[in-house]
Amino acid sequence: MDIVRPGLLSALAGGVLGVALVLGITVAVSDNSRPNIDRSANAESSLLGIVTYGSR
Repeated sequence: MDIVRPGLLSALAGGVLGVALVLGITVAVSDNSRPNIDRSANAESSLLGIVTYGSR
């Protein structure tokens, strides 16, 4: 039993560190901010600046 215990502890520690590393990287690279919308276009000459819904 003295041979099995260090292997199990090592596997458990590696699994815990692996999960922590994956979660840390996921949180670090996730982009949760909304982009700023550029509304500086001229509505008279812009195709998407004057979108009308239901007024036809």
